[in-house]
Amino acid sequence: MTAESIQPAPSPILTSVPGAVPTPEGDQSPGVAWHYGDPLGEQRTATRSAGVVDRSDRGVIELAGPERLTWLHTISSQHVSGLADRRSAENLSLDLNGRVEDHFVLTDIDEVTWLDTEADRSTPLFEFLTKMVFWAQVTPTERTDMAVLTLVGPEIRSGAIAELLDIPADADVYAAGNLPELHHDDEPLGFWRVMPPIGEGRTAPVVDVVVPRDDLARWWHELTNAGADPAGMWALEALRVAAGRPRLHVDTDERTIPQEADWIGGPDEHGAVHLDKGCYRGQETVSRVANIGRAPRRLVLLHLDGSSATRPETGDPVAAGGRTVGRVGTVVDHFELGPIALALVKRSVPVDAALIAGDVEPGADESGTAARIDADLYAPDGAIPAGRAAQERLRGRS
Repeated sequence: MTAESIQPAPSPILTSVPGAVPTPEGDQSPGVAWHYGDPLGEQRTATRSAGVVDRSDRGVIELAGPERLTWLHTISSQHVSGLADRRSAENLSLDLNGRVEDHFVLTDIDEVTWLDTEADRSTPLFEFLTKMVFWAQVTPTERTDMAVLTLVGPEIRSGAIAELLDIPADADVYAAGNLPELHHDDEPLGFWRVMPPIGEGRTAPVVDVVVPRDDLARWWHELTNAGADPAGMWALEALRVAAGRPRLHVDTDERTIPQEADWIGGPDEHGAVHLDKGCYRGQETVSRVANIGRAPRRLVLLHLDGSSATRPETGDPVAAGGRTVGRVGTVVDHFELGPIALALVKRSVPVDAALIAGDVEPGADESGTAARIDADLYAPDGAIPAGRAAQERLRGRS
């Protein structure tokens, strides 16, 4: 299933907020707002005060049952068997060769585990989970009646917005909690969770709010009244790219392994793969790369030549010296950095390489877009993997 095949009903936010412009045709977030008339201004607001983004395209899955966490632990990459109540984590489902099939966020609250993921992966992920239940005491359910909003900005963790959501000042990343009642006769339903910050320098706090779809417009109204300005997916994508955080099946391809996308790390380390856990599908590849090798590619942030008449697209090649060395992921205009993109490039590509992003037409005097790697988000190969170091010590003794 692809983004092009998804045709959900437009979000009530998209159809009711003045100036809302839908995401482009074929976008991975269908049916929500791309912007509200001032895309660069919305980014600026989200980094300096507070913005709220409609992400109701995301699929939500509920896991119920006493074995939900221990069962999920055995079939996914993250260490979640002992995840505490009111805590969240990021997680991956890999294929047998360790390549990334799904990336999802999970929150365990009041003996229920909630997952949310990309719109085009919701049903495939649900079907996979259902197939893997066997005799475990867990029941997966697709919750099309739940929706996601995302708050971004320094003012979301204090003042009126934090008070509305009842978020304590000391809540750390991946903390979660129940939403308060909207009205006195309401039963509390839905939750907030703190996510890793985004934006340049990763300084813009992020809070997701998962609410009943029927209450989506009502929560949007409450949050904007509390001081959050409407912001579209363009703003969220620009700040995500500036932080160097990948998005499934845009910044990854069918060959991507977790190390290439910087998804390594435990539930408190802003990662999605715990290296100290037992067997799961694809674990052998993850372990082998972590211990005795390096991933063939790395995720980089590219600064694109803004004067170029062309603009690369997702999936286009990245070239150096006339040879293809990678692929373009998300391409977006940032309010301060200009045109930027994420890309997967060969690990051998140096940080100062002169790159061309986009299709290069044979015989053309000028094609593609000049690009350079952002050195601040470039992780050099410094340390020797533990497994390789052990091998070299053994060879030295022989």
